[in-house]
Amino acid sequence: MKFAWLTIFLVCLAWSGWQPHDYPTWWLEVSPAIIALIVLVYTRDMFPLTPLAYGLILLHCIILMVGGHYTYAEVPLGDWMAELAGGERNNYDKLGHFAQGFIPAIVIREVLIRNRVVARRGWLSLIVISICLAFSAFYELIEWWVALLSEEAADSFLGTQGYVWDTQSDMFLALVGAGMAIALLAKIHDRQIRIIGS
Repeated sequence: MKFAWLTIFLVCLAWSGWQPHDYPTWWLEVSPAIIALIVLVYTRDMFPLTPLAYGLILLHCIILMVGGHYTYAEVPLGDWMAELAGGERNNYDKLGHFAQGFIPAIVIREVLIRNRVVARRGWLSLIVISICLAFSAFYELIEWWVALLSEEAADSFLGTQGYVWDTQSDMFLALVGAGMAIALLAKIHDRQIRIIGS
């Protein structure tokens, strides 16, 4: 499992870094995936995650690497979805922001449960969703700071495509993603947590 995960990650990373749209944007988009890899390697022995969490993290990394290769506004899948829906905007970035809530929700949930941070299970979902929403808002601040510092990479990194409510819709999709992850995966996740133990 470890070998397959790492192989898929490295193959996707190599593809993503081969003649991307531009390297500054590529680095901005892919660096969270590289940071995730470093953290997972460092924590693998002392705090191994459930297979569900590892699988979702890999999926999120792939979404980031694809966005980094093309820039989010130019991913062919987003163009295809726009044509299918009869719109003009490439919404691949919206998939990324949905994943930004959906996938961290499971990882945060696991960390909170296994470290017994939340005494009462009734509060768990609210705390997980709140952390995901806070992270999404912080990511929007990072996008803003990058735009202020680098006009060249700003358009590619922000990917607003002229949509005035882009920041708000990004955070909303992360909120929806976090809620859906908990609603759809909590039981499966609980079973895997019981198997892996604390």
